[in-house]
Amino acid sequence: MATLNALDFTLGPELEIATRRCVESGSAFCVLDQRLSPRRRLEELELLGATTLLDAGGRTTLATGREVDSEVGLVMLTSGSSGTPKAAELTWDALRASASMTEARLRGDTTPVWYPCLPANHIGGLAVLLRAVLSDASLLWGDPEDLELAPQRGATHVAVVRTQLARHDLSGFATVLLGGGHPPSPRAENVVTTWGMTETGSGIVYDGVALDGVEVASVNDELLVRSPTLFRSYRNGPRPRVTGPDGLHDWFPTADAGYVIDSRVHVHGRVGFVINTGGEKLWPEDLEAVLATLKHVRDVAVTSVDDDEWGERVVALVVGDGTPLDDAIIAVASEHIGPWAKPKEIRYVAAIPRTANGKVRRNDLPNLF
Repeated sequence: MATLNALDFTLGPELEIATRRCVESGSAFCVLDQRLSPRRRLEELELLGATTLLDAGGRTTLATGREVDSEVGLVMLTSGSSGTPKAAELTWDALRASASMTEARLRGDTTPVWYPCLPANHIGGLAVLLRAVLSDASLLWGDPEDLELAPQRGATHVAVVRTQLARHDLSGFATVLLGGGHPPSPRAENVVTTWGMTETGSGIVYDGVALDGVEVASVNDELLVRSPTLFRSYRNGPRPRVTGPDGLHDWFPTADAGYVIDSRVHVHGRVGFVINTGGEKLWPEDLEAVLATLKHVRDVAVTSVDDDEWGERVVALVVGDGTPLDDAIIAVASEHIGPWAKPKEIRYVAAIPRTANGKVRRNDLPNLF
């Protein structure tokens, strides 16, 4: 068994140094979200089970932590279609496989120089660092908002979400990896769409084609994966396994709907109703529970609408008592979840459509617009 280090650094050279030290010493690590409210931060530390906190001030032992097996390199929070947070354990072998397989697909005549600009507590952001730490790529550090200047300084590759693609001219990069929801159309020639998740060790399908060594299949409209990059287990349970089209019971069910034709992967989206806004995943039930705590909210439902910049724009449908609630709704969403949960639009309605047992009829919510 081994310790699990929680790296508490902003996206930058100090985080790279801390990550390299963990890799060199074989010490398992996780990366904390710098944007969370103090309450949410404590919840995430407990879910991750970190035994040690590493920050600019040094090392702190955490009493509530749990050790990991020695083969585990990374623990990262993810969520299933139900929205319940889970901590996925990825082995060192899986992390190395992800870095090398991605570099093999993306590298051109020269070694990639990545410009990190996504939060490293998400697999898409951390994978950029690991391609340099575990492979032969390099990193160019700078302000995450200075994307347009990065190619002039030598950056060749970048990973972004749809919001960043809409806001910045990224034509100077050789390759732009785009994740975080359905991609816009049309797209520039240097934009490569990706599909993957924490459990798959980052993106495993680029522009509809799986990485070499990755198998993707569809059974009952759900995408299944078999790959050397797959996570080993959750902290509190084994990795789900289902029977694939070859009759073997060793495929991972992704909870994403889609199909595979002529070796090309087509992704419809989450089987459930998860909202993907600016690359961040938000489950309606989580935000509804938070908004329902407000005194003047009688009922509430959360949905989304397509948005050119955000991918999906969060919309709160509120049954109130006439008291102005906009400021309170935005504040409580940010405090209890994070800034991405703040509704971009708040609509006051007479009633929320519900089933006989009290569940929101989500397919009927668009009728309220």
